[in-house]
Amino acid sequence: MTDSPTQTSDERPTDADLQDPVFRSGVTALLGVLAYGELKSFFATVEDAGMAPGVGRKEAMAAFAVREFEHYQALSERLRQLGADPQRAMEPVVDAVDEWHRRTKPKNWTEGLMKAYAGQSIATDFYRECAQWVDPESRTLMLEVLGDNEQADYVEAQLRDAIAADSRVASTLALWGRRLVGEAITQAQLTIAENDQLEKFLVADGSGSGMSLEELSELFTRLTDAHKARMETLGLTA
Repeated sequence: MTDSPTQTSDERPTDADLQDPVFRSGVTALLGVLAYGELKSFFATVEDAGMAPGVGRKEAMAAFAVREFEHYQALSERLRQLGADPQRAMEPVVDAVDEWHRRTKPKNWTEGLMKAYAGQSIATDFYRECAQWVDPESRTLMLEVLGDNEQADYVEAQLRDAIAADSRVASTLALWGRRLVGEAITQAQLTIAENDQLEKFLVADGSGSGMSLEELSELFTRLTDAHKARMETLGLTA
C-alpha cells in the first residue's frame, strides 16, 4: 500500500501506542468493523454461489466464501490478542452493516457479481486507507486480508463475460453500480458517525491523531474516483 496523503510511514503508530487505552479501543473498534464485514461477506458470497450458473462457478464462489470466513477468524483472533471480545467489538456496527446488505440485496447472478466487484471493493479501499492508523501487527493483518485479490479478479472476469454475452446487461449493471457506490459511501459515513470509539479514533480531535474533516472528505472522494475507474475498466459509466 502506498502512503496515504494523511500520514507518512514515519508518523504511523507503533506497538507502544497500544499502551494507550484510547488508541487500543480505537484499534479494536476498527478491527471489529472489518471482522463483521468479512462475516457478512461470507454469507453474501454463499448466496452468490447459490445463484451462480453451473457447478464450476458455484464451486469457485463457495471457495471464496470459505476464504472470507478464514479472514473473519483471523481478525477475531487478533481482537482476542488485544484483550477484546470479538462479539462485543462487532456489536456496534451490526445494524448498519446488516441494513446495507438488506438495501443492496442482489436479485440475480450478475447483480451479485457487481455487488462483490463494486460494493466490496469500496469497503476494501476504505479499510486499506484506515489501516495506516493501527499498530504494526494489526496493520499487517488488515493488509493481508484486504490484499486477497483472487475473488475480485474472478468476479471482474465473470462480469466481462456477462456483458459480452448480452449488451443489455451493461446498462442494468451501470445503474446498479451507481446505486451501490452511493449506498457504500453512506454506509461508511454512518459506520464512523454511529460508533463513538471509531469516530474518536479516525477523526481528529485536536490531539494530533486522526483525519481532519477535510481529509475525511478527500478520502471519500478517492473512494468514489476508484469506483469510477473500476467501472470504466468494464466499459460502464459510473
